[in-house]
Amino acid sequence: MYFSTTLILLLTILDILVYYLQKLQEQDNGEQKNSASSSSLDKRIMPQEDNGELKSSASSTSLDIRSMHEEDDGERKDPSLSSSSLYKQCQVFSLAEIKLATNDFDDAFVIGKGGFGQVYKGKIDFGASTDVAIKRLDCNSNQGETEFYAEIEMLSKIRHSHIVSLLGYCETDMILVYEYMPNGSLEDHLHKKRANTTSYSPLTWIQRLNICIDAARGLDYLHTGTGVQHRVIHRDVKSSNILLDENLASKIADFGLSRITPASQSGATTNVYTGQIVSTFGYMDAEYFSTHRLTRKSDVYAFGVVLLEVLCGRPALDFSLDEEQHSLAGWAKHCIKRGNLSRIVDPSLRGQVSAKCLKHFGQIAYECLRTSSKDRPTMTVILGRLELVLTWTMQSVERASNRKYLGWSLFLTKAPWSVISDRKTGGHDSGGIVTASQRVVSPSEDATPLIFKEFTYSDLQKATCNFRRDCFLGEGGFGRVFKGWLDRVTYTPQKAGNGLPVAIKKLNPETIQGFEVWQTEVTLLGMLKHPNVVKLLGYCQENMELLLVYEFMQGGSLEDRLFRKGVDALPWSTMIKIAIGAAQGMAFLHSVNVIYRDMKASNILLDEDYNAKVSDFGLAKVGPSDGMTHVSTRVVGTYGYAAPEYLATGHFYVKSDVYGFGVVMLELITGLRALDRNRQGAKVNLVEWTRPFLTDKRIHKIMDPRLGKNYPAKAARKAAELVVSCLKQEPKSRPSMEEIVSCLQDINAISLKPRK
Repeated sequence: MYFSTTLILLLTILDILVYYLQKLQEQDNGEQKNSASSSSLDKRIMPQEDNGELKSSASSTSLDIRSMHEEDDGERKDPSLSSSSLYKQCQVFSLAEIKLATNDFDDAFVIGKGGFGQVYKGKIDFGASTDVAIKRLDCNSNQGETEFYAEIEMLSKIRHSHIVSLLGYCETDMILVYEYMPNGSLEDHLHKKRANTTSYSPLTWIQRLNICIDAARGLDYLHTGTGVQHRVIHRDVKSSNILLDENLASKIADFGLSRITPASQSGATTNVYTGQIVSTFGYMDAEYFSTHRLTRKSDVYAFGVVLLEVLCGRPALDFSLDEEQHSLAGWAKHCIKRGNLSRIVDPSLRGQVSAKCLKHFGQIAYECLRTSSKDRPTMTVILGRLELVLTWTMQSVERASNRKYLGWSLFLTKAPWSVISDRKTGGHDSGGIVTASQRVVSPSEDATPLIFKEFTYSDLQKATCNFRRDCFLGEGGFGRVFKGWLDRVTYTPQKAGNGLPVAIKKLNPETIQGFEVWQTEVTLLGMLKHPNVVKLLGYCQENMELLLVYEFMQGGSLEDRLFRKGVDALPWSTMIKIAIGAAQGMAFLHSVNVIYRDMKASNILLDEDYNAKVSDFGLAKVGPSDGMTHVSTRVVGTYGYAAPEYLATGHFYVKSDVYGFGVVMLELITGLRALDRNRQGAKVNLVEWTRPFLTDKRIHKIMDPRLGKNYPAKAARKAAELVVSCLKQEPKSRPSMEEIVSCLQDINAISLKPRK
């Protein structure tokens, strides 16, 4: 039994590798089949205001598009979608250019057809000949000018790695030009047949999870991160609007029905009352249908249906089945509620999904489909839970394939250098990190250790082109950091530019830090998983070489973004967003009994959307288990951020982290370093110099001058009050990180109000 299960899992892994080597044949999506799948039943309900009749139009099928656009990391503008600079980021094409790209709209170039019109594959010169997807309005379509301009208005401002990029448009014939996604839509892979009656290669469970996580990231960005004054409700989330690039990374597409909501509203109260109900049968939120109140939770409902499609391999509607199974959402909810999950799982997934993962994934989908919108989770919560399911899945694969991993043994600390590896040394099997004299308390008693890949040194040499100079990212106390590339599923090394970018930290053998810091990093990150804590993917310990492999954070560090020469000031809203992210990460660490001990701007990393993650856990400590309020240790950390009680006594309280966070907040709002010996006299130490301005309401005199007056004065005063409370001399007088998160969210709400 064990052998057969292991064999199945090994074959599954082999199948993943083979899948990426197969070249998908270009399908002819122009053929419209009268089938029972959701593509034929996918009708948009559009009640006419004059007589209330329902008018249906064919839903959009896939836009077969490939990722081409690279985001400008240096530019992060507030997408105020009604601004006079609308469409600036999109290129305007002439009809002649479009005709040239499509051979005068040759039918041979058609790759799909939807409610808006036909989609063509074309080539346009952007300095080099580039594949694009060109969508042209059909004169017989129920969609038209409204959807055309809505799509431009949304996508000309939104830039995100999991949202399809609009490259340009042509007003003459109402034509839209997108990046080209070679793997079509999620709907194609789950439900459609290729030509010659050959099925698509079934997506593996890991591939499906990654697709869902990518789509959740895109939706979460729309709901929470698109600007100061606005949020976006997609209103047409479905598997045909989730497109896949060459690596099967997914992107949200088709914004013709999307609506903008005020960001000053929160949660399920963020709503728009619509005169028309516009949605897709099978994905439509019944609450929206009955009340005309469109909320972000309407997108959550539709995403829950997509999750069921992924799990069951079935379209949202299928009238070829028994009546009780016509609606996937209704049937699957009934099965999940009764605990009959095994009945609904796609047969091609048999043996790939553990009972634990199946139950949790099913529960996520079930909660998305709750009748009342207020009872559904947010996309942020959904994203975190899906990532947890992926972690559990990777653990199962690792165990089944007998890969080496680090577990609870990592919590047995202070092992000698020579016994870290599980290779045999001196005729004895070391069995990982051996037990030593001191045992520390785990961050969470019920936490499950994450499974890391143990890389060989050769793997990481290949991933970084032998640690080539152009892969160098930076250097810290531990050593140098290099950018590398790995396969997204197997983590095998890839050529530069292919697969998953990662950050690889290589120990400098001459550094003061060493094995102890390396081990602490792996130990803590082996038990900590949070959206605002940097993710460790694996490690290498080979001979005297110690390396750590992390997710790559495209935005670099907060220190670089604040103080690098020539950079513009961060917008106020982005400052607060970064502060909230870092505070949430710190609040999580404190909730699981971890004292960070090195809060500073260089240890806050940013992704491409300025989501902040806390990194560098080499100096972190697990808190004492006997109720004491401090950890006695030698003085470490960074001068300028270290709390006064720590420097004086070596006693580090949880509230000592709060002091460091207060210094980071001060750097954010002033645009100045905590310590700068180029400043004169008392100005060298930022905290001491600015303290009088923080307490007597002269905050405007120390605000980053690059901001001008582009910040709410009331919010700035509240931020100053928060900084003062964080920097109090007595640790007990400082707020908790949870209180800081709450305060920052209140400040953010102030900043969302438009200036009069």
